[in-house]
Amino acid sequence: MSVSRRQFIKISGGGLGMAAAASGLVSKGWGFDASQGNDPRTDGDQVIPTFCEMCFWKCGLLAHVKDGRVTKLVGNPAHPLSQGHLCPRGTGGTGLLYDPDRIQQPLVRSEKRGEQEFRPVSWDDALNETAARLDRIRKEHGPEAMAFFIHGFGGSWFNTLATAYGTGNIGAPGWAQCRGAREVAYELTFGSGVGSPEVTDIENSRVLTLMGSHLGENMHNTQVQELARAIERGAELVVVDPRYSTVAGKARYWLPIKPGTDIALLLAWMHVIIEEGLYDATYIDRYAVGMEQLRAHVADKTPQWAFVRTGIRPEVIVETARFIAGGRPGSLIHPGRRAAWYGDDTQRGRATAILNALLGAWGHQGGLYIASAMSIPKVALPKPEHQPLPPNDMPTGTVYPFGGEAIANGLRDASIPGTHATDVKGWMVYATNLIQALPEGDKTIQALQALDSVIVVDMLPSEIAGWADVVLPEATYLERHDDLFAPPYRQPFVALRQPVIEPMYNTKPGWWIAKQVAERLGLGAFYPFEHVEEYLAQRTEAAGIDLVELSRTGVVLGKREPTTIEEGVEPAFDTPSGKIELYSEDLAAAGLLPMPEYTPPRGARSRPVPPAERPRAGPHLRPDHEQP
Repeated sequence: MSVSRRQFIKISGGGLGMAAAASGLVSKGWGFDASQGNDPRTDGDQVIPTFCEMCFWKCGLLAHVKDGRVTKLVGNPAHPLSQGHLCPRGTGGTGLLYDPDRIQQPLVRSEKRGEQEFRPVSWDDALNETAARLDRIRKEHGPEAMAFFIHGFGGSWFNTLATAYGTGNIGAPGWAQCRGAREVAYELTFGSGVGSPEVTDIENSRVLTLMGSHLGENMHNTQVQELARAIERGAELVVVDPRYSTVAGKARYWLPIKPGTDIALLLAWMHVIIEEGLYDATYIDRYAVGMEQLRAHVADKTPQWAFVRTGIRPEVIVETARFIAGGRPGSLIHPGRRAAWYGDDTQRGRATAILNALLGAWGHQGGLYIASAMSIPKVALPKPEHQPLPPNDMPTGTVYPFGGEAIANGLRDASIPGTHATDVKGWMVYATNLIQALPEGDKTIQALQALDSVIVVDMLPSEIAGWADVVLPEATYLERHDDLFAPPYRQPFVALRQPVIEPMYNTKPGWWIAKQVAERLGLGAFYPFEHVEEYLAQRTEAAGIDLVELSRTGVVLGKREPTTIEEGVEPAFDTPSGKIELYSEDLAAAGLLPMPEYTPPRGARSRPVPPAERPRAGPHLRPDHEQP
């Protein structure tokens, strides 16, 4: 039985003021109710810094608080990611905080799984029930029989719990379905992924090529600000997208490509750039291997060959290839984010990486810079008693030999009896709605019906919460501490998430929930603090950072290191050859394509070429925006 987003989680017991709809999407006004003192125009009598969790970007923000209520959220000018601005999603964070459908107290199932009948319980009862279920699975089936699905920055506390428990079955749907294929592609090519936030020097690009990346619509705050500044400085855009997106309206070239044919266009661009000698030969000679194999590989990938596959006219392919190459090394092919579509997505990522290499973009200003991060020592933890086996994400363990993380839908499949030598018996799900987030939803329901235990930690009554045996309500990111955030970036920094108001209702922060479960399992040593501020104090003291000052400002900047060849950086590549690998020996050894190859998407046909559209001699005309 599938669970509708309109169904209700039913609470047995009256007077609790909570019969919550199965999705926060039906919330009443997202909290902007002036009668409750939540007018977003109102300044507060306190301004407290923290960082956002409305998406993965984690921009720094300032929360205005008046009479104990958050009145508005604005960007923190001192934070490198927000630079004083928030996207609409970030400014709407109060909608999550004051959503009337929030889960307000711990719940335990009172009927069979899937019926969505729950009874409210105390935190002690809910935590004891959670620990008892985890302990029973560990004793009867081993720790590998438990899978943890974790999404979002606050999930770090539950990663610690999973490691202490002894399972390697830790996955997040977002890795395989969002940036995993792209990261693997760039690691195979350059020896390093592009990270999050990406190491894209958009602000200094002369030519920016976007393939299915809707900057300005997908709210990557820092990149949108950089894009605006780049355009102001005269940067040009090439946008490859079947849809006339917002950013396509600002492009020099809009190429409405046939869906699923990006690799064909990328190979044809490489063909033109190599045949016409437009690539950065000095850079390739110094830093890359496999150029001759690549030259042979794309020799027949002509613009005419690509035209019948992509629908982009040959003269447009030639003109845009020349235009892209003309901006090098400040010409950037954006690596994209949500890049899992057709099954050849790692090879698509490899094609963008190789094209970036031909342009000399890696390490050059306006391309992909070399990031650095502040060193924040970790708190020493004991070694787990049980060293986990490899994750049960695939029956053979070799389907994705270069996958850096467990495949979440593979963990789901291993939860269906008979699909794996060691079945997964229980799930602990943190902040990810697996009903919607995993492909083949019927399999997710099948797995849920077979599991011994399902524990869900969430803020809103999503569909997966309706399938839980125990629901543990977490405080929102505006009501809790989390770990320190210090990602690799052009400007190293460390940011602090701290509560701007006390947790509402009977909710608790994730660190407290994970610690309490761990203590009931005899794993309390993995949380060597009474309150998370003790933990944060240990980390900041070891790094020489004043926690009081960090709490006041929300962010501390580190020493900015050189990030580009222009600033004196000598690129290093953590590949087997120590160079950029246009031809991948690792892929070849694994029986996979060492260079990208175009494969038609399922059901696709090559476009017939009418006589009027066949390649013609003469000068290549610049296409207009309406009909490239």
